[in-house]
Amino acid sequence: MFLITDTTAWTGLQILSFMFLLVIGIIVAILGVLFLIDITQTKDAVRRNYPVIGRFRSLFTALGEFFRQYFFAMDREEMPFNRAERDWINHVSDHGTETVPFGSTRSLTTGAAIFANGMFPKLDGEHCHKPDFIIGPDAKYPYSPKSFFNISAMSYGALSKPAVRALSKGAKLADCWLNTGEGGVSPYHLEGECDLVYQLGTAKFGARNEDATLNVDKLKKICENPNIKMIELKISQGAKPGKGGILPADKVTAEIAEIRGINIGDAAISPNRHVDASSPEELLDLIHKVREASGRPVGIKFVVGNMAPVKELIAAIKARGAQSAPDYMAIDGGDGGTGAAPMPLIDNMGLTIRESLPAVDDLLRREGLRERIILICAGKLLTPAEVAWAFCVGADFVNSARGFMFALGCIQALKCNQNTCPTGITTHNKRLQHGLNPENKAVRVMNYCKTLRKEVEMIAHSCGVDNPRELTRDHVMIVQPCGHSKPFSQVWGTGLYQ
Repeated sequence: MFLITDTTAWTGLQILSFMFLLVIGIIVAILGVLFLIDITQTKDAVRRNYPVIGRFRSLFTALGEFFRQYFFAMDREEMPFNRAERDWINHVSDHGTETVPFGSTRSLTTGAAIFANGMFPKLDGEHCHKPDFIIGPDAKYPYSPKSFFNISAMSYGALSKPAVRALSKGAKLADCWLNTGEGGVSPYHLEGECDLVYQLGTAKFGARNEDATLNVDKLKKICENPNIKMIELKISQGAKPGKGGILPADKVTAEIAEIRGINIGDAAISPNRHVDASSPEELLDLIHKVREASGRPVGIKFVVGNMAPVKELIAAIKARGAQSAPDYMAIDGGDGGTGAAPMPLIDNMGLTIRESLPAVDDLLRREGLRERIILICAGKLLTPAEVAWAFCVGADFVNSARGFMFALGCIQALKCNQNTCPTGITTHNKRLQHGLNPENKAVRVMNYCKTLRKEVEMIAHSCGVDNPRELTRDHVMIVQPCGHSKPFSQVWGTGLYQ
């Protein structure tokens, strides 16, 4: 009996040993194949000089992004948006206004903005509301927005179907507008019955002829929908000034191709400019044409690179008369974001909103056009303090794209251009989209928008004014290199504003 039991045990050990040796053999064989591949290939010098081991460099480089985000980067260190910003949006999107304990973790470096609280701030309920703000009063259908904070341009195509549906429904709940982005008006933008700004990019998707000129009949057809409140001619955007929009070919589905009026499977590359607007005069002609066809207020969106072209446009407006001006100018910062853009443009092209917004505001005031032209701004402004700063230096409205992406659940995985977004926001992979519930995310969109508006108003009331549009350049202090702070009105244009 003992001998049988021992033999059975020995047979089991033999099997385990055989399996172990088999696994070792497979591993050695795989390593051998990788060794031969690495030592014979000629494209990668590290792998050729250090076969197999050199592969770990690429692995660790790829994983570095993950480890920095979750383990090593401090709360306010990450780029382009830090953990403190993302966590704040995530929390208020779930729960509304929040409080925090123990004090600020913000470092007041040179150029930081601090708001000047008033000696006698407004009591709750004491402040009065300004009359309705009207954009395009001379248009056939003027627009009176309900919200000073709105959803910036993000197209169906760059975003997934459930993401656009969530934004549309959330915008309706929050009483804010939703900019369609340059990809045309999709059924999912219309689904929530929110106010829409139809953006006509340089390709004029949805209202284009084959040569990218404006098709007036198509534009009129789209504008039969009463939810279209304004038309925006996009001249340029923050992430890629001087470069047209880019939607990779694997994102151009049959539905997206039909909405945009392009071929299935072809990358949607917009021209670098409107082919029918190569000068200030032609741009004013196009604005007039769009306004007449749509009956809506018409604005232009652009990134400031040099003030000279903006001055030329203002001169052309004055030569024709104020009625020829765009109803609004949407100023985007040169550090804006996108799903796909060349790095040289993302990193090095266009002025930031910190410089361009006050510069355009100054120009319009000097030329007597500030009352005629509404100023809307975007450019990484997604917290109450950043939005309040914009009102201090000249904005009438503030748009945000990535703030609302975080409200949708974006984790800054930086996979927007690869169609592999793990949260389902920027992918057309059905499996990945399944995780994004439009009904749930619409509530988060609403919470973020309403909370931000409430807290910007709180800053305004603390400064002693009734509403954010009454904030001035004296209400925001800028930290100087010496550590002291001065009002923006005193440092703007002096070289001390960073």
